[in-house]
Amino acid sequence: MKRVLMVAAENGALKGAKVGGMADVIRDLPGALYPLGVCSDVIMPSYGFLHRQQGAEPLGELVVDFYGQPHWLTLYRASHPSLPEVNLFLLDHPLFDQDGKIYTPGASDRPFAEDANKFALFCLGVAKAVLSGLMPRPTHLHLHDWHCGVLALLRAFAPEYAALQAIPCVLSIHNLAIQGARPLTQEHSSLQAWLPSLFASLGSDALNQVIDPRYPQCFNPLRAAIVLSDRVHLVSPSYAQEVLRSSSPEKGFIGGEGLEVDLQQKQQAGALHGILNGCEYPSKLKRSGQLSKRQALLRGNTDKLLPLIDSAERAIQGWLCQTPWVRSVDQQALMTLARLRRQSEFQDAPRLLLTSVGRLTDQKMAILCYRDEQGVSTLEHLLKTLAEHAPNGLMAILGSGDQAIEAQLAQLAGRYQNLLFINGFDLPLSDSLYECGNLFIMPSSFEPCGISQMLAMRAGQPCLVHGVGGLKDTVSHGEDGVVFYGDSLAEQAAALLQTLAQTLPLIGKEEWQQVCDNASQKRFSWEASAKAYCQRLYKLSAH
Repeated sequence: MKRVLMVAAENGALKGAKVGGMADVIRDLPGALYPLGVCSDVIMPSYGFLHRQQGAEPLGELVVDFYGQPHWLTLYRASHPSLPEVNLFLLDHPLFDQDGKIYTPGASDRPFAEDANKFALFCLGVAKAVLSGLMPRPTHLHLHDWHCGVLALLRAFAPEYAALQAIPCVLSIHNLAIQGARPLTQEHSSLQAWLPSLFASLGSDALNQVIDPRYPQCFNPLRAAIVLSDRVHLVSPSYAQEVLRSSSPEKGFIGGEGLEVDLQQKQQAGALHGILNGCEYPSKLKRSGQLSKRQALLRGNTDKLLPLIDSAERAIQGWLCQTPWVRSVDQQALMTLARLRRQSEFQDAPRLLLTSVGRLTDQKMAILCYRDEQGVSTLEHLLKTLAEHAPNGLMAILGSGDQAIEAQLAQLAGRYQNLLFINGFDLPLSDSLYECGNLFIMPSSFEPCGISQMLAMRAGQPCLVHGVGGLKDTVSHGEDGVVFYGDSLAEQAAALLQTLAQTLPLIGKEEWQQVCDNASQKRFSWEASAKAYCQRLYKLSAH
């Protein structure tokens, strides 16, 4: 078998090692590649706990030169949960141990500083591990996002790691907007500080390939990975085209984020590929004729809402037991859930449920948080529209992230009875929202691929999405969901509200049931994506 080494910061196959969609890819892709003759090992930091949690076996010590001093890392091997031949390698070092956290927020005046230090050392450890003989030598290196940029730099320019150039290198970009840039010099978290000897040897040609195009005094690890890898992969075909254009935030368009010229050069060289992520589909199907929860809600069977209320209460109670105080946003959500439970007893609970699950970031929420000339946000207009159409309708949002966005949602939830805001993430609760909702709202300003819309569609819940990136590639307007467009934030907000107003009257009718059925039957298989990986990224013959 061919052996690919996935180098990543996250892996959904391990408990506590998932933050975003990259973790889902690293979890699901090995199983799809394996039948094609590709054994995809994964290497990531242990973050101080994964090697113990997995009962991993130590393979040996690795010594690397970091900050001009020797640093010792321990390489561990854990078994894959379902693929015995696939290795999960974990690198351990005190710098990686941050109280069980994968990422560190960092100070506003030093963005990415701690994480950049951590992942620079991780890349040194990976380079040393691959050449150490302690692990099987891969036929391909597959880097994921900015965290691996220093590895691409070492492979290209460090004499002691020059042997890595014999191994083809692929980069997957899951989110181009997060680039991890740090100063070149004069900072503890800088390229010069991490690798003083290598930095002193880099000529202007080499530096020009790794500096940030917008901030020439900074090292950009994502740019280094793009320029110095053999092939670059974006996680949907539409996103791969969007990143070739300059971003125009004033027009509501997010594209190459300063790296479009490098990506254009990759495309011209035939080395840029857009391949859609896949989604896992359980083999167990619903029994024929079984009444779905969302159909039951529409018909007035509010008992079907109680499992969702139970799931939400369990999630919040789980968060509360971890802290000595009660957040007002949690108290607010519990009060709303208690009211919904009382309404259910009198068959007066919401019969129409709009849902949203995801990180609360500008990427996901800018359109919903946009305020019109009167200072009213899109989300507030949405809640008013929902109340006019369905007086007992409900919008349920599950997510956490930007504190300003969290505060705005909490404030709206206090003013509008038809908004339930649950501030956090809980997997069972997210599954309940996918299963129960009548319409999933996902108006991202940009979306490399997106997994939430796939999970909602898998559960038979159509989505209302902005026609960008992976959302454009997965949702077909009028067939399995609804799509809106706009050439500015104001236009996008207006288009979202107009599309919602046109859609709400359809929900519950026979034609909408067909849209639900189409959504549930649509498939984005990892098998098809894995074949494209083999042929286009790894240049392997099809099986």
